[in-house]
Amino acid sequence: MAKILVIRLSAIGDVAMTVPVIYSAARSNPQDTFTVLTQAFLMPIFMNRPANVNVIGINTKASEKTLRGLLKFASALVKYDFDIVLDLHDVIRSMIVRTLFRIKGKPVYVLDKARKERARLTDQKNKDLRPLRPVIERYADVFRSAGLNYVESFTSLYESKPADLSRMESIAGVKNGKWVGIAPFAKHQGKIYPIESMEQVVAGLVEREDITVFLFGAKGYEEAVLEDWAYQYPRVKNVVGRYALNDELALISQLDLLVCMDSANMHFASLVGTRVLSIWGATHPYTGFYGYRQQKEDTVQLDLSCRPCSIFGDKSCFRGDWACMASMKPETILSKIYSILGIEYPYKVEK
Repeated sequence: MAKILVIRLSAIGDVAMTVPVIYSAARSNPQDTFTVLTQAFLMPIFMNRPANVNVIGINTKASEKTLRGLLKFASALVKYDFDIVLDLHDVIRSMIVRTLFRIKGKPVYVLDKARKERARLTDQKNKDLRPLRPVIERYADVFRSAGLNYVESFTSLYESKPADLSRMESIAGVKNGKWVGIAPFAKHQGKIYPIESMEQVVAGLVEREDITVFLFGAKGYEEAVLEDWAYQYPRVKNVVGRYALNDELALISQLDLLVCMDSANMHFASLVGTRVLSIWGATHPYTGFYGYRQQKEDTVQLDLSCRPCSIFGDKSCFRGDWACMASMKPETILSKIYSILGIEYPYKVEK
């Protein structure tokens, strides 16, 4: 029986993408134990996990932010005497942790980030526009390289235990008609559809009395914008700050569709088996970060020669106009939403 340490510290969506792989690997190797090292606030993502999966939290924004704090944490972690270390992150912090295990003679296996392929995919002069190997498959490759069995078996966080919906009913109410989630924000501007245009999408949805819209985002500016929408439009509910992460996942599991950017919310929905319509700008599904088991046609994106210009959406627009998002019409998104919901869109969409 092997004790295996799996490291993925951030970002939120990337950590979420490890769940199907870790749970599948744990079921494929029931004689082994898997301990996940991730940010403490992300530990609730690993709910309803197999019995041989444990989670350890680290806080790189506080106690483990400094090199001294990280070394202290890693030194204590080494004492757990793991047999194998799988680094699914390959950043300086994870390098420091895995190096201490290597010094002790423990085998370490590291994620291939395909940096050269990513550079070619986003190159503006000699772009090689072809899909890269999905990141989830790259995660699985690390387990395979360690000699572990791997059979993909994950379907949902709620496949073994139904979602607890009791805490969401006071805000969400009892489901009636179609429930559509809207998560209009992302970490970087290159992945955000213009807010005024997304508001038009919300307004178009609530023209139908059988559609309720739930808004997802973060506290602060995002919450203020979404609260204004909820005030203006009927059957629009802002859930920012209303739920803990596990309750938010339970709500997402009840949606008929989640409309979002290339963001963590796409991966949250994928973990609970909810269909996603994703909107892509500076990034592209070809980068390998598409939602787990999401349908390939459930995207909205423009065919521009400059796309993708970034893997993470964190670069400035070299054109200066963010045409990949700004030129996308709200009616195009609405038409796609209505089609997925099985409802005829009442207006003509200009192509």
